[in-house]
Amino acid sequence: MKAEALSQPSPVNGGGKHREAVRMGAALDWPRLSSELDEFGYAVAPGLLTSGECAALIALYDEESRFRGRVVMARHNFGSGEYRYFAYPLPEPVASLRASLYPPLAAVANRWHAALGSPRRFPDDHAAFLERCHRAGQIRPTPLLLKYGAGDYNRLHQDLYGEHVFPLQATILLTPPDDFTGGEFVLTEQARARKRASRWCRSIAATPSSSRSTIGPSPARAASVASRRGMA
Repeated sequence: MKAEALSQPSPVNGGGKHREAVRMGAALDWPRLSSELDEFGYAVAPGLLTSGECAALIALYDEESRFRGRVVMARHNFGSGEYRYFAYPLPEPVASLRASLYPPLAAVANRWHAALGSPRRFPDDHAAFLERCHRAGQIRPTPLLLKYGAGDYNRLHQDLYGEHVFPLQATILLTPPDDFTGGEFVLTEQARARKRASRWCRSIAATPSSSRSTIGPSPARAASVASRRGMA
């Protein structure tokens, strides 16, 4: 998931607070996650959703009214598979989890921008960031649901929307990892001094449970290599 836009009705509540999602987001070991983001550029969080919540989100994929758009990746040279952008109101627990993850990630983003000499800062409050996007005309929601079949994959690519881009995103594994093979992320680090890129893989299917989340930079999108079946 990533937070970039605002539309009607209010996306802050998304139809009502989901208390468990808020609790899980707040209960994460943020000192560890922040440290790993600084050191490695990504961090892996434990289960943020219950198995029932994962199954419910997967079941939404075929409900046309829940989404504002569908992307078939092969048509855009993005890879193989497809994804759908959620429409407002965002379903729970997506709306509340997005809002609860934002404040600690905004602190990381602001620290990174300061270290890089960038003057841009992100507000502490998620609603304030959405309002900033809204004023700039970025009114469409960007959380999405991916669907992979046998052999599908997601190429490294940028999928940005408008001037205001939050530099971090969370990807949550919804399908139990014993239901498929593959599912690794390919992460790329561009070393400007050497003018070369380093790549490494990270599995989000390393534990026997779903809802395992990888948090990392959003402009340099993660790529999931060939998997047999799964949704994220």
